[in-house]
Amino acid sequence: QVQLVESGGGLVQAGGSLNLSCAASGNIVGINHMGWYRQAPGKQRDFVARVLSGGSTLYADSVKGRFTISRDNGKNAIYLQMNGLKSEDTAVYYCNLYLFTTNGDYWGQGTQVSVSS
Repeated sequence: QVQLVESGGGLVQAGGSLNLSCAASGNIVGINHMGWYRQAPGKQRDFVARVLSGGSTLYADSVKGRFTISRDNGKNAIYLQMNGLKSEDTAVYYCNLYLFTTNGDYWGQGTQVSVSS
């Protein structure tokens, strides 16, 4: 079993910054990728950013140049530095871990990010 715990959400003015963290624990064996998704009220959950165990990254077009994802393999943790926040970034942000060895797909409980205009 794998557990994910997010932190770092909050309320910020447009143009501000936040840094989200996600710590994974449990039976994490093998190649995996970790990432962030977000869900605004009344909308589907959307991909934000992903980082593979080797360090390769992928971003949604809407956040490229503003958000930076990073990971610490030793701590099984990932981070999302969010700069230049916009009101449309307001959402619950979820951490995700996918284990290739087991096809296991795990989610955190989510952390609220609210951007006031």
